[in-house]
Amino acid sequence: MSESPSFAIIGTGAVGGYYGALLQRAGFDVHFLLNRDFEQVRANGLVIESVGGNFTLPSVHAYRSAADMPECDVVIVALKTTANSALPGILPCVVKKGGIVLTLQNGLGSEQAIAEIVNPDQIIGGLCFLCSNKTGPGHIRHLDYGLITLGEYRPDQKPGGITPRLEKLDEILKSAGISAQPIEDLPLARWKKLVWNIPFNGLSVVKNQLTDQLVKNPATRELCLKLMYETAAAAAACARPINPGFIEKMVADTEKMEPYSPSMKLDFDRGNKMELDAIYRIPIETAKQAGVEMPETEKLYCQLLALN
Repeated sequence: MSESPSFAIIGTGAVGGYYGALLQRAGFDVHFLLNRDFEQVRANGLVIESVGGNFTLPSVHAYRSAADMPECDVVIVALKTTANSALPGILPCVVKKGGIVLTLQNGLGSEQAIAEIVNPDQIIGGLCFLCSNKTGPGHIRHLDYGLITLGEYRPDQKPGGITPRLEKLDEILKSAGISAQPIEDLPLARWKKLVWNIPFNGLSVVKNQLTDQLVKNPATRELCLKLMYETAAAAAACARPINPGFIEKMVADTEKMEPYSPSMKLDFDRGNKMELDAIYRIPIETAKQAGVEMPETEKLYCQLLALN
C-alpha cells in the first residue's frame, strides 16, 4: 500500500460519508458512490456536523455508477448488508489488482459474501463503534465515538493476526483523524459487537425506544442483559469466549452515550429493510451449528420479521 492510497466509498451514508469525508479532508484522493443523494452531493458536496468539529467539503468526486469510478487502492464497503446483491456489479470495477476491500458492515457474513466476488486475501474486516446519522441528502451528523477496529479475514475463521498491511492501514486512518485499532481475531470482534447490536438494534424497534430508555427501564434493561449473555454464550460455543466484564462495560458505555436511535430503528422508521440476516439469522444459525440455541434472540428475530 502506498503512503497516500486512493479510496472508494461504496455507500455514502452515516458511516461511509463520515469516514470518507475525514479522509478527503486529510488530503487523500476519495471517490464516493451515491444513489439518491447523487445530485445534491455532486452540486454541493458533503456537510459534516460532528462533536469533533463541523466541516464542509464543497466539492467531492461523486458518482452514480461504479463503472464511472477509477480503480482505487482501498475500497470501503459501507452499504447496508441488505444491499449486498449490488456488490458483484460494483467491486470488480473499483478495486485495484492487489488492492484492499475494507468492509464496515454489521453482523456476521459480510466478509464471506465479499469473498465470493474478490480474492479473500484482499479482504479486511472493520467494525465501527460510531454514533452517526444521515439527517438529509449529503448531510451527516456525528454524535459520539468513531473507533474502527481492523482485522484480517481468513476463510477458515482462524485469527489472522496483526499483519504489516493492517498496521499500515491503521496508520493511514489515524493520519486522517480516524480512531483505529488493529486486532488479531476478527470473528471474536464480530461476536463482541453483536453483544450490543442484537439487543439494542432489535429492541429499539419492537419497543420504540432509544438506547437511553432501554437501559433506564428495569424491564427492558433486564431483557437487554439476557440477550447480551445469550449472545456471549453463542460466541463461546463458536470458540470465541467473551469476558463477562465486557458486557458490564457495554451497558455502562450505553448509559453514558447520548440518547441514540440505532441504525435498525432508523431503517424501520424510514420504511427501509432492516439488516435481519446479518444481525440475527446468520448468528442464530451459526450458534445452532455449534450446538447452542439462542431462544431469546430467535423470539426477537421473529418479532422483527413480522415488522419487516
